[in-house]
Amino acid sequence: MADQRVVIVTGGGTGIGAATTRLLRAAGHHVVISGRRPDPLHRVADETGALAHPSDAADPEAVADLVDTAVSTYGRLDGLVLNAGIARSGSVGDLSVEDWEAVMTTNVTGPFLLQRAALPYLLAARGAVVAVASVSALRNGKANAAYATSKAALLQLCRSLAVDYAGDGLRANVVCPSWVRTEMADRRMARFAEEAGLADGGIDAAYEEATRLLPAGRPGEPEEVAEAIGWLLSPAASFVNGAVLTIDGGATAVDIGGAGFTHLLTPRTGAEA
Repeated sequence: MADQRVVIVTGGGTGIGAATTRLLRAAGHHVVISGRRPDPLHRVADETGALAHPSDAADPEAVADLVDTAVSTYGRLDGLVLNAGIARSGSVGDLSVEDWEAVMTTNVTGPFLLQRAALPYLLAARGAVVAVASVSALRNGKANAAYATSKAALLQLCRSLAVDYAGDGLRANVVCPSWVRTEMADRRMARFAEEAGLADGGIDAAYEEATRLLPAGRPGEPEEVAEAIGWLLSPAASFVNGAVLTIDGGATAVDIGGAGFTHLLTPRTGAEA
């Protein structure tokens, strides 16, 4: 295949990472998937033919080994999908130092380490990087200090790649999804269902409530984000660099100050956002 590429996908065992792996493999590309939990990685690898490489994205030696494995197995490296991430709820006054550091280490330091280790090969291939940030990088919510800060930092980290290395042929772009039905989002929705008294409807009712003000009126699916990632990695996006693509059902287009004209809004007292 003339356009066959080699791509590392972090957080490749579930959600957006797994959907991106399926899309890339269906197109004939080689994919190396990484993550801390071996079982989900191996399930996706068995399904798709991707190469599973369990590793901690925040460990410099493990990151170097991940890149070495991809290059030694397939002879090159053309792309990164920086999808691994965690969240810890809390305002600045409530967050523990441990939770803050855990989020920053996984969501920012890990991508930095992988970019740095992969950079010589990406430059040789005139490759592409796509970071999976969040609308939280652009708009904030209650008790979201660590996650939002980390995703904003990830956005600028990837834009730094675009600014510094575009002249060498490297592209780096960012996607910012809103609520997407993933394993991590499901866990948050399960908590929200309990907090908001939606237990009878479960996570489906929680997603419906959480996305009520979105113009699309629903959460996204991992495959919808994967399609955008696949395009940004491809030559079809050859002049797209440093871009921030919202994949949010119109969430960031809404003027929150006008929401009261179309919806009856009542505060949820005592519920953690």
